[in-house]
Amino acid sequence: MSFIIGCRLPVLRKNQVNEDEWPLAEILSVKDILGKKLYYVHYIDFNKRLDEWVTPDRLDIKKLQFPKKEAKTPMKDGLPGSRPSSPERDVVRESTLQPCCNGTTSIQRHLIPPQPGRKRKSCGGTDEDSQDSSDGIPSAPRMTGSLVSDRSHDDIVTRMKNIDCIELGRHRLKPWYFSPYPQELTSLLILYLCEFCLKYLKSLKCLQRHLTKCNLRHPPGNEIYRKGTISFFEIDGRKNKAYSQNLCLLAKYPFLFYVMTEYDSKGFHIVGYFSKEKESTEDYNVACILTLPPYQRRGYGKLLIEFSYELSKVEGKTGTPEKPLSDLGLLSYRSYWSQTILEILMDLKSENGERPQITINEISEITSVKKEDVISTLQYLNLINYYKGQYILTLSEDIVEGHERAMQKRHLRIDPKCLHFTPKDWSKRGKW
Repeated sequence: MSFIIGCRLPVLRKNQVNEDEWPLAEILSVKDILGKKLYYVHYIDFNKRLDEWVTPDRLDIKKLQFPKKEAKTPMKDGLPGSRPSSPERDVVRESTLQPCCNGTTSIQRHLIPPQPGRKRKSCGGTDEDSQDSSDGIPSAPRMTGSLVSDRSHDDIVTRMKNIDCIELGRHRLKPWYFSPYPQELTSLLILYLCEFCLKYLKSLKCLQRHLTKCNLRHPPGNEIYRKGTISFFEIDGRKNKAYSQNLCLLAKYPFLFYVMTEYDSKGFHIVGYFSKEKESTEDYNVACILTLPPYQRRGYGKLLIEFSYELSKVEGKTGTPEKPLSDLGLLSYRSYWSQTILEILMDLKSENGERPQITINEISEITSVKKEDVISTLQYLNLINYYKGQYILTLSEDIVEGHERAMQKRHLRIDPKCLHFTPKDWSKRGKW
C-alpha cells in the first residue's frame, strides 16, 4: 500500500524504558532503497529530534488518516488572518506575580513538614544537564532537545534530518535536526569534522590530510576562563567568520560565541557553547546553547548556563535566555534558577530574632537572573504565601532536603576568580 505525504497513522517505536508504543505520526517523505520503501515520520507532540526513517512493518495502516484539505484563512481588515500559535509555544509562556510582590518578602523555613505518603516529584534529567539535578521540583518533560521550541510550520525539507552521522574527534554523533551542509554531503554515511577548526570533510582520508595542515589546537578568539581542564573562549563572529559559520552548522547562529572546551595533551576539545547577541533590547544573555552529545548528562549544560550569568554579573546586567524555550530548555533553566535562588534564600541570616527579609529585586541583582524569571521560579516552586498582610517565602523540608541533595551532586561550578572578561560597549563600535 502506498501513502501520500501528510498521512497520519500510529507508528511503532521504543520509549525511554525500551517498551513498545504506538504514537501518532505524520509521514514527511518516502524513499525507495533496492526496491524497499522507507518512510520518514514525525511523531506528533514529540520533538522532531526523534523523527526517523521506518520500515512498512512499523506502520499501523488500519488507522490511516489522510491529510485534510486546508481551509482558506479568513481575511481580516484586508489581510490574511494570523496563524494560531502552536500548543508548544503556548506552554512556555510564564505567568507573573502581581506587582505588590515586588516589595519586601519574609523568609520562613521548616514550617511545613513533609506530608506522610506524599513525595514531591524530582526534576528529570535533561540532555543539557545531569540526570542527578533533582531540586525537589515537579515536572518531567516529554522527549525534546532544542532550546527553542519547534515550529510545526517549518519548510518540509528543513523538518527532515539530512546528515546520518558526524565524526568529531574521537566521538561519533547522531544529528537531531536538519543542518544546511552542502547537498552533496548529505548522502555520505559519515561526515567528518576537524575538532579544532570544525571544517567539514567528505572522507577520513581528506580529514587526515587536513589535520597535517591545520595548526589550530583551540578555538580562535580570547580565552576568558580556565580552571583545571575547563576553558571558555570568546569568539566574535565578525572576526572569525569561517569558524563561526562551521559552528553554526553544528547548531544555530548569531553573533558572539562562548565555546567551552576540555584540555588534554592533544589540545582543547569542544564540549559545548552558547551564543548571544552583541546588543539585546530584550536582555537576552543566551540565543542558542548546545552541549555535544558525548558530554551530556554530566553537568556541562548547567555549567554553560552558570557561565552566561557570570558574564551578566560582570556586565552589571540581568539576563534571560531567548524565548520561547522548549520543554527541556525550560526544565534546564528552571533547575538552574531554582538552585541559584534557593542558595540565596538558605544563606540569609535572621537579625534580632526576626525572619530574614529580601526583595525580588535584590534576588535579581545578586544572581543577575531577570526579575520575571525569579518570580516565575518562586511561583513554580510554590514558595510564595500570603501571611498576616504580607508575602512570605515558605521553604518546606521537602524543598530544603531536595536542594541539599542536588547541590551535593553538582560538582562542576564556575569560579568567578578564574574569569578574565572585560565587557565591550558595542553601541560605540559602529559597524560590527
